[in-house]
Amino acid sequence: MTTLTLFTAPKPFTNPKIALIQRNAIRSWLQLGNEVEVLLLGDEEGMAEEAKNLGVRQIKSIKRNTSGTPLISSLFETARLQNDSPLLAYVNADILLFSDFMSAAQKTLDQSRRFLLVGQRWDLEVTRELDFLDGWQERLKQECTEKGRLHKPTGSDYFIYPRECFQSIPDFAIGRAGWDNWMIYQSRCQGWKTVDASAEIQIIHQNHDYGHLPGGQAHYHLPETDENIRLAGGKRTIFTLPDANFVYQDGQIRPAKWNGKRLLREIEIFPAVTLKSLFLAEIMHLLLHPRKLWAAIRARFTGRNSKQE
Repeated sequence: MTTLTLFTAPKPFTNPKIALIQRNAIRSWLQLGNEVEVLLLGDEEGMAEEAKNLGVRQIKSIKRNTSGTPLISSLFETARLQNDSPLLAYVNADILLFSDFMSAAQKTLDQSRRFLLVGQRWDLEVTRELDFLDGWQERLKQECTEKGRLHKPTGSDYFIYPRECFQSIPDFAIGRAGWDNWMIYQSRCQGWKTVDASAEIQIIHQNHDYGHLPGGQAHYHLPETDENIRLAGGKRTIFTLPDANFVYQDGQIRPAKWNGKRLLREIEIFPAVTLKSLFLAEIMHLLLHPRKLWAAIRARFTGRNSKQE
């Protein structure tokens, strides 16, 4: 029986570096056991051959935007319709997983019916095809400790959730900023346990450049990112890992610890999360950030003067 459906939308396998790290990632997922099914979604160049070689299922028919970028809404819906596994997980195709991924997912499901499990990543330069012989996890984790770097907690490269969650998602473009932040925001708004598992789940992101994107620039600066943020509801939906209100530690879901910074942030997001008002959230944001409020007032005043002139 499949307990977890793990799905992703790989980039084309035409670039040797990208092909290498995606192959490494998928092979690490296949080590999670027979309870996990891996789905490759899309029909990018080279994907069919890789899916066949790796022994995983490919679903070719995925909806895209006018730029040809796969839509998150289609990916999540397609994955959910493929089987009746109680858990689903979207994972970026350059992420290496270990056995703690599956164990944490199962233990979280045992404790909660509605949740989102997310976590911080480690960045590591990987230039070789990895072996998955006995002891590979310990060897790779040691290499990451020696040469890797913990990424700042600004987003998430994986999302584990029960199949009842996230059944309606805006038409975000994958691989562009904003949608992963919305996932955390939406979980908080729905009252699901939003769980930061960084302390227990280690994932490794294999470093790469942005050569696959238009102009080779980071996705933060693309028009599709602006559209993602618009679809999300604006900048007040940009939530990050510190906005998780629970943590996963020692096999248990526990409330996140309080401190002054967290208290201020919870006050700031209260209108969005509890009152469901992004308008009030914007006002609260400005009140808690006086410099931004003053800049907004000056911009508005200057704009009016310009019109008068």
